[in-house]
Amino acid sequence: MLKTAAQEQLLPGDTLQAKWEFAQQAGYDAIELRGKGEQHFAARLDELKQARKDGVVMPTVCVDMLHFLGAFDEDLRRDAVAQMKSQLTVIAEIGGTGAQTPASYGMFSRRLPPFEPPRTEEEDREVLLAGLAELGEHARREGVTLFLEPLNRYEDHMVNRLDQAADLIRATGLDSVRIGIDSYHMNIEEADPAAAILAHADLIGHAQVSDSNRFQPGAGHLDWPAWLGALHTAGYDGHLALECRLTGDPAEAVRSVPDFLKRSGA
Repeated sequence: MLKTAAQEQLLPGDTLQAKWEFAQQAGYDAIELRGKGEQHFAARLDELKQARKDGVVMPTVCVDMLHFLGAFDEDLRRDAVAQMKSQLTVIAEIGGTGAQTPASYGMFSRRLPPFEPPRTEEEDREVLLAGLAELGEHARREGVTLFLEPLNRYEDHMVNRLDQAADLIRATGLDSVRIGIDSYHMNIEEADPAAAILAHADLIGHAQVSDSNRFQPGAGHLDWPAWLGALHTAGYDGHLALECRLTGDPAEAVRSVPDFLKRSGA
């Protein structure tokens, strides 16, 4: 049974309860939260607990910070790890399943000058493994999962493809770290997105969706039957969380997605 979620900033309404009312009417099964830095997500705990009490389904949180576990600066890296630990704790407190983060975002790209990052690939790997192990152990203690998201080469120079994420995750030896896939990034980086899903089916823990142009599914040229069919074959039973920009009327764009995905995945 295909389940969909929409990230909270895409839904109209001033409260999570109002957003949930719209989401349900549009055919969504859950809301994906956004976790800002500076302990902002933890500061929302009372709001989130009340929303849960009111029936809002919030299984996951996607990080929305300025720096990440792969930061070059040690202080920023430590802060990112601390922020992610907090987000894992909060999502656990409201009965969720986990938190999604990339290794970095907008920190460096080998596609733009100066082309060579200040760390070697071996040093990158050492930093990422240390951060993933620390976060993975914290997630395990909290009973939730850390989802590592590969980003495209223009947004992150370290983890772009599912095989790279899988290699790091296997190296941690932790079941509490899984891959969080994103259809947009896969469309850029995977030669065969469906085959990549099947190859790493055992490690996929979460899925985010947007089309080839980063707009809502149906607004681009991604092969949705193949992508969704691979997830179905892989036995994925989590949510498909909408993370995208919107084209056309925003409310109508968001409203169109559950039906489009159901038709594409039939």
